[in-house]
Amino acid sequence: MNVFRLLGDLAHLASIFILVHKMHITRSCRGISFKTQALYVLVFLTRYLDLFWAWISWYNFLMKIFFISSSCYILYLVHYRFRPTYDPSLDTFKVEYLVGPCFVLALIFNYHFDFSEILWTFSIYLEAVAIFPQLFMMQRTGEAETITTHYLAALGVYRALYIPNWIYRYYTEGTVDPIAIVAGIVQTGLYLDFFYVYVTKVLQGQKFELPA
Repeated sequence: MNVFRLLGDLAHLASIFILVHKMHITRSCRGISFKTQALYVLVFLTRYLDLFWAWISWYNFLMKIFFISSSCYILYLVHYRFRPTYDPSLDTFKVEYLVGPCFVLALIFNYHFDFSEILWTFSIYLEAVAIFPQLFMMQRTGEAETITTHYLAALGVYRALYIPNWIYRYYTEGTVDPIAIVAGIVQTGLYLDFFYVYVTKVLQGQKFELPA
């Protein structure tokens, strides 16, 4: 654990709290992609199966439990509690174009060809692109509520902070994880256009609107 990893985890936690707060305060899931949230549930379930056989620390255990339970709770809010405010006609990205290739990549590019390792690798690849349906939905509408953009910004910061974390671990531990690094860089890159609009508009008090 180092300061970059800790800050990244805190940004991830913040993104979840922001999203849950937004839905409860507005009693709406308008602008939230159900498909992205479903992909995150799949990411955490496949990544944290080692809860049943591996122990690292209480911090690690509690974080895993939180991410699994909170992602399932968000899915429940979108699909059941606030379902009347969800518009499936806007959330049309075909997730099979993400899940299928990620699973194939996990079968080909992994560290060990065994069940748990393949699922872990699959979760890394899938997390890198899980935000696609949400970004696609925003692209279709051309705008987003400010609090939704704060949620996405916190997610982007979470991934961006893992880059200095990897650099730090390389120089202090000699640790290199090519799969996680490449996937993390791809995921961070997906946020570049969003961050440009977020910084130039939302942080200046303007409404989030994508360029025409």
